[in-house]
Amino acid sequence: MAMAGIAPSAQEISRPPKWRPPLVRSPVAALVAPGVLLVTLLLLGPLAILLRYSFNRFVPGELMVSALTLGNYAKFFADPYYQDVLWTTLRISALSSLLCLVLGFPVAYFMVRLASTRLKALMIIALVLPLMMGNAVRTAAWMVILGERGLAAGIVGLFGLTGRLDIMYTEKAVIIGLVSVLLPFMILTLQSVLEGIDRSLEDAAGSLGASHGQILRRVVLPLALPGILAGVLLCFTLSMNAYATPVLIGGPKFHAMAPEVYQQVQRAMNWPFGAALAFILMITTLALTVGATALAQRRYRRWAE
Repeated sequence: MAMAGIAPSAQEISRPPKWRPPLVRSPVAALVAPGVLLVTLLLLGPLAILLRYSFNRFVPGELMVSALTLGNYAKFFADPYYQDVLWTTLRISALSSLLCLVLGFPVAYFMVRLASTRLKALMIIALVLPLMMGNAVRTAAWMVILGERGLAAGIVGLFGLTGRLDIMYTEKAVIIGLVSVLLPFMILTLQSVLEGIDRSLEDAAGSLGASHGQILRRVVLPLALPGILAGVLLCFTLSMNAYATPVLIGGPKFHAMAPEVYQQVQRAMNWPFGAALAFILMITTLALTVGATALAQRRYRRWAE
């Protein structure tokens, strides 16, 4: 009798389950959905407005006239000046990212494998502290260091070299400034990935007769490839969109895409062309990022095989 009272009736068995929206089925999804929706709207909304502006027409007296024209994009591809600005931005970003990798990997490896716990903590603090200051503040410090009578010129003068130190307002100065800003991101990214590599794998390779260089090349680098790719792409993306460093250290003669967007929007008040430049910069960065990720994944699969 008790079992009969607990068992569901035939009508309840034949009744189909009540449908619920997918987001309601999972409590976690229901909690995350509002935040995801808000971030999506705040991110894609301004981009959609900016994309619409890029198809408008610029009239000096009226600033912007609603239209659907590709004239702003055609202006970019027809003018060698803007193509040279994009190429300069790509070159500076690639060199800065490569230097960050070359300089950051040994430091990250030292932190993970050789440094003591206390020294590692101090190094992490030293890397995080500069991130608490704005890029403009750090760039201003490099202006003092690289100036004609700055710290670098004073150090050169100690060795009896009285020649003028022509570094400020050059591409070299911009690269130095970008590397100083982006290097902590690279080191912290590589350090987190190297922490996840089992030390016993390196010990096993060493016990089989592999040298330290072979261990790095055949064990550590393949396993750290996802972190290397993430660090390089992060530094490349940030340098492609850098504004303060090219403006303050590069000077008026150095032209990059982000300052050029600012010039068109704020100085020339040409919002449609500035929006087009911003989208060209974003699409170029996104295309290179996706292409580099695909190539790295293919290479990683070959190593894994």
